[in-house]
Amino acid sequence: MAATTYVVLLRGVNLGPHRRVTAAELRQAAADAGLDDARTHANSGNLVAVAPERATDVADRVSDALEHVTGTRVQAVALSLNRLVDVVAANPFRAAARTDPSRLQVHVGAERVDEVGIARLDLGNRGRELFAVAAGVLFVHYVDGIGRSKVTTDATDRAAGTWTTARNWNTVTRLLTMARQSATVP
Repeated sequence: MAATTYVVLLRGVNLGPHRRVTAAELRQAAADAGLDDARTHANSGNLVAVAPERATDVADRVSDALEHVTGTRVQAVALSLNRLVDVVAANPFRAAARTDPSRLQVHVGAERVDEVGIARLDLGNRGRELFAVAAGVLFVHYVDGIGRSKVTTDATDRAAGTWTTARNWNTVTRLLTMARQSATVP
């Protein structure tokens, strides 16, 4: 299999005093997992790396290596560069991406997000959040800001039918830029 550029997203790290994973630890785990050209973005569980394996294998190897490095099991999802391009192109909230990118989040799951479950969540939601599923991921525009939202991660995951990890639009587009740069490096 030819080498592929991946974006690996960790779930639930560096949000408080527990489950801390530094950028250096994440790069070390990537090296231990046999990934090449490992680079991190911010200190929030974002990795760009190159590997010849499938996305699920890359995510599993990074999780295994992180457990060895940090002593804590961390869930990860890997998106190939092509998959990330598809996700960005499918964004149903283009205006929010331009005017309110920090309040637009992309929730990526270990599996494709359940559109029917998200539709039920949307119908039962009393807040002003806007939900849409496209390219197998959940897009949420937190109109009033994520800190004011009453929609919990647990509710989102239940509706999605899979655990998810979210990144705001600024982070998603930065990771896309980094992945494209990795793909062009000889």
